[in-house]
Amino acid sequence: MLIREAAAEDWPRIWPFWHRIVAAAETYAWDPDTTEEAARALWTGPAKRTYVAEDETGTVVGSAYLTPNYGGPAAGVANAGFMVDPDHSGRGVGRALAEHILAAARAQGYRAMVFNAVVETNPAVGLWKSLGFTVLGTVPEAYDHPRHGRVGLHIMYRALD
Repeated sequence: MLIREAAAEDWPRIWPFWHRIVAAAETYAWDPDTTEEAARALWTGPAKRTYVAEDETGTVVGSAYLTPNYGGPAAGVANAGFMVDPDHSGRGVGRALAEHILAAARAQGYRAMVFNAVVETNPAVGLWKSLGFTVLGTVPEAYDHPRHGRVGLHIMYRALD
């Protein structure tokens, strides 16, 4: 699997699974009706470094971004977002993207990474914990999940040094 920085021409290959995942409203706290233009700004905005994962055929099977979580004196804490095309889940794409982003964050001088709103029913919680993230706290019943009802949002953290 090749993981590389995304180019502008990658967006049309990211958008179909981005839209599918956000519209499902199971893992992201973004409006399920987000337009393509707004989605592109959320995923590839000016402060974000965006990456894609390609399989052996050159198909984009996942994407991630890396960005500062805070500014000023707290700019050493990173934030990231990850999406794997549901048609390619269970093949290690998420783990490979996560390991790549963690290495990129270290290389860019970040000291830590934080996820601000991980839906507690998201299967990726297990991945994050296996990669050394801890749940700092959970905002109870903060997310209206379409299948599970109101569930919590985890704040997750990992030091990078």
